[in-house]
Amino acid sequence: MTRPFALRVRNLSRKFDVSAPWLNRVVERKPKQYVMAVDDVSFDVPKGGCLSLVGESGCGKSTVARLVTGLYPPSNGSLEFTPDINGAPLSAQMIFQDPYASLNPRWKVRDIIAEPLRELKLRETEEEILARVAELLTTVGLSPNDGGKFPHEFSGGQRQRISIARALATEPRFLVCDEPTSALDVSVQAQILNLMRRLQDEMGLTYLFISHDLSVVRHMSDRIAVMYLGRIVEEAETETLFANPRHPYTQLLMQTIPNIEHPKRAREVTTGEVPSPLNPPKGCAFHPRCPLADARCSAERPAVLTLKDGNRVACHRVEEAEGDSARELTGPNSLSA
Repeated sequence: MTRPFALRVRNLSRKFDVSAPWLNRVVERKPKQYVMAVDDVSFDVPKGGCLSLVGESGCGKSTVARLVTGLYPPSNGSLEFTPDINGAPLSAQMIFQDPYASLNPRWKVRDIIAEPLRELKLRETEEEILARVAELLTTVGLSPNDGGKFPHEFSGGQRQRISIARALATEPRFLVCDEPTSALDVSVQAQILNLMRRLQDEMGLTYLFISHDLSVVRHMSDRIAVMYLGRIVEEAETETLFANPRHPYTQLLMQTIPNIEHPKRAREVTTGEVPSPLNPPKGCAFHPRCPLADARCSAERPAVLTLKDGNRVACHRVEEAEGDSARELTGPNSLSA
């Protein structure tokens, strides 16, 4: 039995105009230039679960996060949040990567956390607002007295706890976590991740988790989607993906994970750099770096196929190996919720 979805994304795309100024284009006789940061992405996030997006820098993970939270409008496609028990649609709150940059350095912590409560009029009196702020600080492992301090008086891990408290102020059910631990020390990362897992269990939260760290992703996720140059190239249940990665790019990412038992294990060397998103390769975007690429890979863009085990892969070699048991993702009901 499939779980109901909290968010359903279909054929989501986002194109940015990166053209030179008008006068430069006229003088140099150059056309406008666009970059497709997110290209025809589809996925479901189950209620109470965690879907993680992983990939190298520039693959479009953070753009997806900003599309889901409404910071960017989509160029194409749709995002559908499921209604809550009262019939109102869910909305997403975001935990940003850099906790210091996302907190106003001139405001005290109590005002940072209280801002959404005041703006959205979620509490009637100032006493109720301050009581809620104290409750949120306690929830994330800080003291209510910390509300009178400024962000620079805290460590990186404590500032991220403040960011989490601010995100929880509106009582959301869906959180978008954009690399929330990448700016922290390893020991602090574990504390923040454990806090997020505890909050998810206690509050029934749903996470869309963005990261490049596969060890973090494995700890947090029910399901993982791997992105490359704006597209999802593979999606599977977490342990399935780690046990049997199908796409060559996913296999490459797995080889980057340190192994204490075999620190000097042999690894395949993948040549070439990540292509520029301004001029992506024809066919499969990964084919210039793929050891299995053939003529079809350089000419024909692979479709996202749903395999018989429910995994999704965009690779011609996997399609040939699976044969008729693989089906193309063609409609809104092609993904499991």
